[in-house]
Amino acid sequence: MRPKIILNAAMSADGKISTIERKQVRISGEYDFARMDRMRANADAVMVGIGTVLADDPSLTVKSERLRLERKQRCGRADPIRIVVDSMARTPIDADIFNKGDGDIIIAVCNYAPVERVKKLNEKSRIITIGKDRVDLVGLMSNLKESGINTLMVEGGATLNWALISGGLVDEIHTYIGAMILGGENAPTLVDGTGFFGSDYAVKLELASMEKVDNGVLLHWNVLKS
Repeated sequence: MRPKIILNAAMSADGKISTIERKQVRISGEYDFARMDRMRANADAVMVGIGTVLADDPSLTVKSERLRLERKQRCGRADPIRIVVDSMARTPIDADIFNKGDGDIIIAVCNYAPVERVKKLNEKSRIITIGKDRVDLVGLMSNLKESGINTLMVEGGATLNWALISGGLVDEIHTYIGAMILGGENAPTLVDGTGFFGSDYAVKLELASMEKVDNGVLLHWNVLKS
């Protein structure tokens, strides 16, 4: 058993989610930001990979005061549980995730994570150690489900997206495609990783909806189970 997993991302018209410097870039507009905020408010937890934390330092909090109040009345906390997949415990102690918001924080590490780093992170978060040399995502999802997390929103980046999608762990994908070209052969795309060898092995999608949003388009895909 695992939570329902919804992957959400904004990317350029050429499929890039950030620049060649791997720095955050604003791709979508106010409408899409509000949509993403509603998704966070409705999720039990929000997850990112360590690469996103190091590059963008997100707080992963709900921004709208109205949504924060509604969520607090409904769930007891204004923010969802915030989760970082961080095999080697590289999350900085002064990361924004620790300084903003009132939701619980989970750092998922592997068995090889340096003990001292884990101890420091454990002072500010709940540590889940799972997997030998990298986080075992299947085991992590089972653990999260047992903890009462039923809906998980994933906000990337490209490495985590690949691991989840290739592992058959994603149910829906929401992608905002912005009206810009970023380029760069080394700029991260929506999904990186090793890739599939041939279309026969590709993860198949079903288009659930398509909507013009701001100056781009929002696509909602359902992931078809093989």
